Amino acid sequence: MAEKVGFIGLGIMGRPMAENLIGAGHELVLYNRTREKAEELAGDNATVAGSPREVAEQSDIIITMLPDSPQVEEVLAGEGGVLEGLREGALIVDMSTISPVVTKELAEEAGERGASMLDAPVSGGDIGAIEGTLSIMVGGEEADFERAKSLFEAMGKTITHVGESGAGQVVKAANQIVVALTIEAVSEALVLGSKAGVSPAKILDVLGGGLAGNKVMEAKREKMLGHSFDPGFRIELHHKDLGIALAAGREYGVALPVTAVVDQMLETLKAKGRGDRDHSALLTLIEDSSGHEIGDGG
Repeated sequence: MAEKVGFIGLGIMGRPMAENLIGAGHELVLYNRTREKAEELAGDNATVAGSPREVAEQSDIIITMLPDSPQVEEVLAGEGGVLEGLREGALIVDMSTISPVVTKELAEEAGERGASMLDAPVSGGDIGAIEGTLSIMVGGEEADFERAKSLFEAMGKTITHVGESGAGQVVKAANQIVVALTIEAVSEALVLGSKAGVSPAKILDVLGGGLAGNKVMEAKREKMLGHSFDPGFRIELHHKDLGIALAAGREYGVALPVTAVVDQMLETLKAKGRGDRDHSALLTLIEDSSGHEIGDGG
């Protein structure tokens, strides 16, 4: 018999992920702080619960997709939370990006209740969530990974078990370092080329065909060229993720000097009121500092 799946958190990423699970034939129990968002997805294969606890009481596997560590802690361990209604043998799959330390603590609490937990953060942004092509990095027990694999396959394309509990969050921190620093580097290249009179579009064409080619340029091309920064992944969330990476660096004694610089750049954008824009709007900070705004043609 197929296991019933709870899904908590139906934001920019969570909603399309839940839709892909429903489309793959999984039966879902939905919860979102704004109930209307859950009710919009309700139908033959999806019902709405009144609390995280109710989700746990009705589900074999509970997926969470939330903004940060405090929200995950509240939904799982707070009053009316998942842990209160958790069935013995249940599996929690946290697909949020949070602190590896918090992940390990919550996994221990789940284990004390006869359940288990995977940390399975994702990369790929809203487009990857919509298209079901997310990269999913999973920490936890191998048996739990295999149990949840069919769910991951409905939401993602690159699915990797990376190690024990917390390892998924460490790999996601590494991912967010690379993405942030790449966006910053592409931004510098575009503003330099554009202010020197070269078409930004042609710059991306050339860079994309050589060693400098990267998925950031592919995924963010139209946003950067057209200055259309409606969020796929918000600046404020990426800033939060770099904070997690820097904290991990301190914990493990790893120097992350350039990460710290880009972290401060994102902080500056938040101070300028741009925290709700897509992280590709890092381009605008380079433009501000250079007194030049690129155009889609040059």
